Amino acid sequence: MEAKVFITGIGLITPLGWRAETIWQNLRSGVSGVRRIRLFDPSALPTQFAGEVPDFDPKEFVDRKDRKALKVMSRPIQLAVCATNLALQDAGIDPARLDATRFGVVYGAGLIASELEELGPAARLCTNGQPYFVDMEKWGRDGLAAMPPLWMLKYLPNMLACHVSILHNAQGPNNSITQGDVSSLLALGEAWQILRRGLADVMLTGGGDSRLNPLSMARLCLFAPVSRRNHAPEEACRPFDRDRDGLVPGEGAAIFVLESETHARQRGAKVYGEIVGFASGFDPQRTGEVLAEVIGQALRQAGVGPEAIDHINAHGYSTRQDDIWESAGLVRVFGRHNPHAPVFAAKSYWGNLGAAASVAELAISLLAFQHGLLPPTRNYREPDPDCPIHVLAGRWREPRTDYCLKVAIGERGHCAAAVIRRFS
Repeated sequence: MEAKVFITGIGLITPLGWRAETIWQNLRSGVSGVRRIRLFDPSALPTQFAGEVPDFDPKEFVDRKDRKALKVMSRPIQLAVCATNLALQDAGIDPARLDATRFGVVYGAGLIASELEELGPAARLCTNGQPYFVDMEKWGRDGLAAMPPLWMLKYLPNMLACHVSILHNAQGPNNSITQGDVSSLLALGEAWQILRRGLADVMLTGGGDSRLNPLSMARLCLFAPVSRRNHAPEEACRPFDRDRDGLVPGEGAAIFVLESETHARQRGAKVYGEIVGFASGFDPQRTGEVLAEVIGQALRQAGVGPEAIDHINAHGYSTRQDDIWESAGLVRVFGRHNPHAPVFAAKSYWGNLGAAASVAELAISLLAFQHGLLPPTRNYREPDPDCPIHVLAGRWREPRTDYCLKVAIGERGHCAAAVIRRFS
């Protein structure tokens, strides 16, 4: 018999702040985490705003003895390490008291851009100021020698899980998933399966990411459908709204502590919810057909039908085609059986947190169950006929059943769904 799996700790660092209480208070106040970028001067970019974590100082979150390691961590890694510490504190777990071989880590990560301060000196030695020119002989002779010796270790996506495992002596199952915006939900699904099979007692899962780097922002502005609403950044992310004009880059980290039921009960843990269903797939044509099948699999695994779902925690990219794709999948599942299931899109508050997005957004549903209120989606004013779903907007709503559905989609067609049951 497969074990039940509980969520017993939440660690969040987001554009709406860190710690669940602060984030919930900002949600209640209708605050937006999207603003003009302050981390660097964005004036040369066509998009000059993002969901930025305000005043983030990693030293405030880690023990003094561990601060030296921060020097070899890029911003996404620092965000994940700090959110992990918050999650463990929230769960009331001291890793030193765990069986290290049954304590694991599965994290989602994205593409980590190099910091220009590290690339600049080496680049100047092998360029002449002309576009597309690099003197490879000078690069090999002089440029490489100017690079910091540990440069690459700051930017490998597996280093989120690596640093966390080292800092907390987690010797159990360990993996890193790099699948774009679906990464953290896929990580949650893998951690859930590990616990269900009895291969661990405690798992850390989630992800960390940051697009607030000049290289990342320039790449997104060139190749991604990014909003250009510089005059009103707080209104830029508008999932499923007819007037949406693109995604809003962001950053953050979200980590859950997952435990087997036996382990959680033995130590008297508080429980936010139980993961009862999960599935993933690939929708190459992005018609919604495969996404609907993935959602259906997760519901069947949970042993419930669409009518049991209190609300749908949507991916809500805020791009034209992706929102249509997601809506099509939802309509295939809920159109007949629960057509008025409210859809909530957390990105409307803080933008796209990349590899951290799915678990960060799911945390809002867990807090909604805890507080007995589901927030409305921001910036949803004009329904889009191509997105015929029931977006919750303009008012808070009390949960009416004990189940929520979290959906995640990726730009190439990857998709995943998880069903969570409120714990009582």
